[in-house]
Amino acid sequence: MNLHRLLANSRRVLQQLRHDPRSMALMVFAPVLLLTILKYVYYRQPEVFQNVAVSMLGVFPMLVMFLITSVSTLRERTSGTLERLMVSPISKVEFIGGYAIAFGFASFIQAILVSSFAIGPLGLRIQGSQLALIWVAILDALLGLAIGLFVSSFAKTEFQAIQFLPVVLLPQLLLSGLLVPRSQMPRTLSDLSNALPLSYAIDATRKVAMGSESIVHDSLVIVAFLFGLLLVGSLTLHRRTR
Repeated sequence: MNLHRLLANSRRVLQQLRHDPRSMALMVFAPVLLLTILKYVYYRQPEVFQNVAVSMLGVFPMLVMFLITSVSTLRERTSGTLERLMVSPISKVEFIGGYAIAFGFASFIQAILVSSFAIGPLGLRIQGSQLALIWVAILDALLGLAIGLFVSSFAKTEFQAIQFLPVVLLPQLLLSGLLVPRSQMPRTLSDLSNALPLSYAIDATRKVAMGSESIVHDSLVIVAFLFGLLLVGSLTLHRRTR
């Protein structure tokens, strides 16, 4: 792996993001808007808002990065950009690594802005560190990136890429413990939830909010999922749609 090519690809992706105001707005303003709506939905139930909002700080980064990455990667393939890159000396690992670095930086900015807005104007209370919350949000965003890279290999159009959202992420949301504690689910569903990365993302955000438990285990599980999906994504990465 060549560091110069890796960083050059990261700069290329960041420049594309900078010139795409819709993606920038989706990354920053969509989570802020949704958290604001959530605040006033539970205006008379502030404790419910406290419980739900902190979990959403783990869900939103994954959801946003999944959408942006799956569509962006597919667009590069259909436009021929990916084919031209693969003809150059850049490897698949450098291509995917460049995406991970670029979106990791973007998710760092997103996490700071969104968590600061939630803790500040919206009054979200956490007993743990905001830095820990930002760390979890970045991991979740990178996980969404890895899933987006993976599913984009199976889509031929941007619409098909978006169609993977209810198939890949919504079941995880239902089984993550956000709606019903995982301990109260039937055994089969509880075991299945233990094999899904979003469950650990939400557990980590809740632990930060409580300030009572370490998030090392959840972080390591998320990182394992992240590298596994990036590896599979590199193996299934095609130069162009078939």
